[in-house]
Amino acid sequence: MRRTLLAAVLATVLATSAACGGDDSADTPSGPALPDGTTLLTESAAEMRKVTSATFDISTEGEIASLPLKSAQGGITSTGDATGSANLDQAGVPLELKFVIKDDTLYINGLTGGWQKLPLAAAAAVYDPSAILDPDRGVANVLSKATGTTEAKESVDGVETYRVKAKLNGAAVAALVPGVTADVDGTVWVGADRKLAHRITFTPPGQTGTVTIAFADFDEPVAVEPPALNGP
Repeated sequence: MRRTLLAAVLATVLATSAACGGDDSADTPSGPALPDGTTLLTESAAEMRKVTSATFDISTEGEIASLPLKSAQGGITSTGDATGSANLDQAGVPLELKFVIKDDTLYINGLTGGWQKLPLAAAAAVYDPSAILDPDRGVANVLSKATGTTEAKESVDGVETYRVKAKLNGAAVAALVPGVTADVDGTVWVGADRKLAHRITFTPPGQTGTVTIAFADFDEPVAVEPPALNGP
């Protein structure tokens, strides 16, 4: 009788412990649901159209035969004025240059050691930074035509963002990166608070290298003045 009673007590204790353990597990928070990726991209497109200026950093990793641009950094305004530096690969020869874009005119320094004035169209086949914040050609246009799935929430340079796996429209991307001829898979980091695009990465079709475009200092003033030219 004692053994039967003891067994019953032990069974009750074990059952109660198991039930408590199950309740504890059920109460463990799994975290808030992540927002819809395509909605985030659409919201980011709208927010990027409001940006008046920013700093940018474009870099490539690996081989991208269709893109001579290897890296570029600088400041850009929504009107297309820009200033910065770029590294190119011209037929296997590395080339470093500084650039200024002011009032639809391109100034470059690096080919001859002095500043030269060129039509802005001369930059289009290589790299045209004036398009970056353009609402019709730039990042906002790329995001407005993208779809995606939110993967995680993470910090980018101290800013809380949502990481969105995205399908980017090839024609929209080509306005920023020459040589893109088809839709591309990419990743976009969208601000959790203000829905700005803080970073975009993608691999152009048929290539193995990766392009990364990072933004910072949104709406901070960017001073762009035409440089003094060589000669009379």
